[in-house]
Amino acid sequence: MKKLKIKINRKESIPLIRVHSLVVGSGAAGLNAAVQLKLNGIADVMIITEGLEKGTSINTGSDKQTYYKMAFYGKDVDSPVLMAETYFAGGSMHGDLALIEAAVSGRAFMNLVNLGVPFPRDKYGQFVGYKTDHDPRQRATSIGPYTSREMCRALIRKVKELKIPVLEDRNAVEMIVIDEGDKKRTAGVVAVTGKGEFEIFEAENLVFAVGGPGGLYATSVYPSVHTGAIGIALMAGAKARSLPESQYGLASTKFRWNVSGTYMQVIPRFISTEQDGKTGEREFLSDYFESKGKMNSMVFLKGYQWPFDSRKVRGGSSLIDILVYIENVVKKRRVFLDFRKNPEGFAFDQLSEEAYQYLKNSEALLSSPIERLRKMNPAAIELYSEHGIDITKEPLEIAVCAQHNNGGLAADHWWQSENITHLFPVGEVNGSHGIYRPGGSALNSGQVGAFRAAEFIANRYVAATLNKKAADKKAVEIISKLREWLKKGNEDGVNWREEREIFQKRMSRAGAHIRAVNEVRIAVKEGWEQYKKLENKGCRCKSAKDVVEALRNRHLCFAHAVYLDAIKFAIESGVGSRGSSLVLSEKGIEIFDKLPADWLMEKENESFREKVQETVVLPSGEILHEWKQRRPIPECSGWFETSWAAFRNGEIYK
Repeated sequence: MKKLKIKINRKESIPLIRVHSLVVGSGAAGLNAAVQLKLNGIADVMIITEGLEKGTSINTGSDKQTYYKMAFYGKDVDSPVLMAETYFAGGSMHGDLALIEAAVSGRAFMNLVNLGVPFPRDKYGQFVGYKTDHDPRQRATSIGPYTSREMCRALIRKVKELKIPVLEDRNAVEMIVIDEGDKKRTAGVVAVTGKGEFEIFEAENLVFAVGGPGGLYATSVYPSVHTGAIGIALMAGAKARSLPESQYGLASTKFRWNVSGTYMQVIPRFISTEQDGKTGEREFLSDYFESKGKMNSMVFLKGYQWPFDSRKVRGGSSLIDILVYIENVVKKRRVFLDFRKNPEGFAFDQLSEEAYQYLKNSEALLSSPIERLRKMNPAAIELYSEHGIDITKEPLEIAVCAQHNNGGLAADHWWQSENITHLFPVGEVNGSHGIYRPGGSALNSGQVGAFRAAEFIANRYVAATLNKKAADKKAVEIISKLREWLKKGNEDGVNWREEREIFQKRMSRAGAHIRAVNEVRIAVKEGWEQYKKLENKGCRCKSAKDVVEALRNRHLCFAHAVYLDAIKFAIESGVGSRGSSLVLSEKGIEIFDKLPADWLMEKENESFREKVQETVVLPSGEILHEWKQRRPIPECSGWFETSWAAFRNGEIYK
């Protein structure tokens, strides 16, 4: 690492830090990437981050946060190809990426075990597992609600042990991209500190681990401290993949947390109120079900089937999400879970056999939801108590929230961007998954991507090849442009808080789990108009925080417009309802006979499962969307001598 100064003008210089491999972001994927780079012999590695405690990985979880890996127990029959087939079955995922995420899962998992993450095992050393959603085998494991947090803590200990420098309070605001022959390559990022001061970070290699697009939605379970920064890559022209494919599900809103698993299996009351949170209380689900037993059994099932799934709205548990949405968004009422007493008319003998036996086997045939929760998962109560919410005494406010983006930036089988060299998106910002993915596979994917990027860099990108003069020139241009923008904002700018609220509400209204083509078309037009207004006017800044947030608004607003554009393209292509999104259409099919007449869903066109949507913003500003045939799972001969030779001579890195 070299600390330098670069002249912006005759009177002023800006800090410039040059490093061989720069990691932006400190979630589980970014931390592991830094560790693996160091262990692979790259001595000059640095992490820059908003804060080690500010990412999604360290601030999020669920009832039993799942980590997905190959099965390692008893007589379970598993293999890389079998696991890849499970990934591939979700649709719109490339087969080679599916195989890699399966093949490297064992290595990634055991690395975490060796770092001290206490994944459960039996007295014989076998790692026990369970079935997660979209998974036919018992590949899932967990250490409780905070699995990803403990992964981060273990990796942070290793980062410190390896003496990898970490600069906190840094926000990447634009990517430095330069020409290299007929290609583009990244040269690092321009960042702004918490004091509102610019810094330049130039690097041979950029590991981009900035997480999912949490800052795009008003109704979100992403931790409020995490906004994401995919927008700076999209602005730089990095190709993206499967942007419309996100996950949504029921979550608490005061403290953002998924209410999956046991929270549903204990069968709480679903109540709604007027906006004051007190008057007009009613149990609204009973309006839609023929019997209380059917209703309560469906709530129980929601615990297993937590993410909203368009395949499960007709006669399935995702109807619950729609009913919450109607109450919350359409009727403008607040929705709560009440664990203090049973739903009206509740009776154990009216439950489905599955629900009854589960509660019986759990010794939880108790008098109230809170008693059942205390028996089955006392930590679920303690979790909210730690955040000032006592669910033994008060209801828990919920909504259907954005939770995870299965799409993201497009990268190859070594996790290098498909159209910008030396850029390695890892973690949620990498769009390796398609429509459906097994629960917990995102944590595995981030760890696998870190291994792949580090190994490739250590074997192909060790040499110093960056054109420093070109990088310096580009960085100075970026800072000059951003300063002019900030100056303009102070003269006639808009309020960054108001602007952010506008595009977040637009995304939750038009680009979340309920989508209608006319609404999306309007949102796309409004989204680009807002971004152009933001670029033309800037944001008023009275403090260092305002500077940071104004610059963040640029890339967030840009990203939300690109996402909406991609959603519009998918709907107009005729994809229909799939994954965690439901497309409403006048020509659609009835979802449920007790819903309003306009709730008709467009059926999925399953042929699109064999395709992957790609998106790129061209230098002209035009957005290009294309459907590409997905690559199949590779067939490998596995002959040892030839495979060994290809590994020895480095052929695998070509």
